[in-house]
Amino acid sequence: MSDRTVLLDGVEVPRFLYGTAWKEDQTQRLTEMALRQGFRGIDTANQRKHYDEAAVGQGIAAAMVAGLVKRQDLFLQTKFTFRSGQDQRLPYDPKAPIHRQVEQSLASSLEHLGTEVIDSYLLHGPTQRSGLAAADWEAWRGMERLHDSGQVRLLGISNVSLEQLRRLCEQARVPPRFVQNRCYASRGWDRAVRKFCASNGLVYQGFSLLTANRDALAHAEVSRIARRHRRSIAQVVFRFALEVGMVPLTGTTDAGHMSSDLDVFQFRLEPEDVERIERLDSAARTL
Repeated sequence: MSDRTVLLDGVEVPRFLYGTAWKEDQTQRLTEMALRQGFRGIDTANQRKHYDEAAVGQGIAAAMVAGLVKRQDLFLQTKFTFRSGQDQRLPYDPKAPIHRQVEQSLASSLEHLGTEVIDSYLLHGPTQRSGLAAADWEAWRGMERLHDSGQVRLLGISNVSLEQLRRLCEQARVPPRFVQNRCYASRGWDRAVRKFCASNGLVYQGFSLLTANRDALAHAEVSRIARRHRRSIAQVVFRFALEVGMVPLTGTTDAGHMSSDLDVFQFRLEPEDVERIERLDSAARTL
């Protein structure tokens, strides 16, 4: 594994992804901008409520026409989202069985993204907070068949608890290779799920590392670490994520921030820095 990529089942996965949620009419422009700034991993979802996956594909196509990237340079990740997470703009027939919805959603994603293969296909969260329902298993079995077909290289799941993840790994025929969760410093940066991932060959993807942690990032300890390394607080947080084995996501809309985010590969944190940030949840409780 290099500092910038990890090899997972023969798939080269960038260690920093650009997230395309909530970009709306700026999606195409920002996707192309992210590729121009150096991102090679793009995260999206076939969930028009929060993503414009077709516009992501248009941004990728524009970058290809401009000669910035080739398909083989890119890691493309998208998601199947249940009806409860969608609005009226569905990528499948809501009356179809769930396994057919999964197939229809993927077919739509392939068309949107202009590709024959999706590198990573995630279940966009279970249908319930605890346990896995029959619908979750039907969706996963459908995803497994798509993996068998070669249309999907790797499977994963997002917005998942440790208990749900354990159950999925125990009973899946094709186990997940990614977990993508919102990551809160106040909850130990999802430490238990990260530990499970590290012990079971899964890669943990963390999102909302900045927006979900405004109070923690205002902590004096983080400011001291940033000053000592002459880096921004955002860079310190993303470097921390890399140091503890996460693949972070950023959704910045600023070209300068995109560039500075990728500059986190140019420095390292000291082990004591990593430990202090890892324990910000404990520090916050003592303030």
